[in-house]
Amino acid sequence: MENTDKLDQFGQAFVASDSEPNRLPDTMDAGEETGPDVRGGGEPVLRGQVIDALKEVYDPEIPVNIYDLGLIYRIDIDESNHVEVEMTLTSPNCPVAESMPGWVENAAKEVTGITGVEVDLVFDPPWDQERMTEAARLELGMF
Repeated sequence: MENTDKLDQFGQAFVASDSEPNRLPDTMDAGEETGPDVRGGGEPVLRGQVIDALKEVYDPEIPVNIYDLGLIYRIDIDESNHVEVEMTLTSPNCPVAESMPGWVENAAKEVTGITGVEVDLVFDPPWDQERMTEAARLELGMF
């Protein structure tokens, strides 16, 4: 079989090898974490799916998801697939302080296989901009 050009995940061409003509470059597997340092544990693929779900939750005043903002401090998934999330807010006076933990709980519950979710809102340590991902800083113009 002859080599053919294909596009990788960034739209750049690469040449497939004869031994693996249909193999695309490795992309990030579910469960691979690329955001801020988040403590916890659990089955890696399921944990990655929970992280992906949390990346769909946004503070209405900030155009960056709560995971990349660094608001999630810990995600633990036990053997029965019950999730415990420890999170914070950018400020204790945040207008969505009463709503956001419920949004996080609902997002995590939507993941197939999750049996329950508990969200703990903490303010120690306080959130700071160092917890944000580089992508979040770029989105917000904070170089």
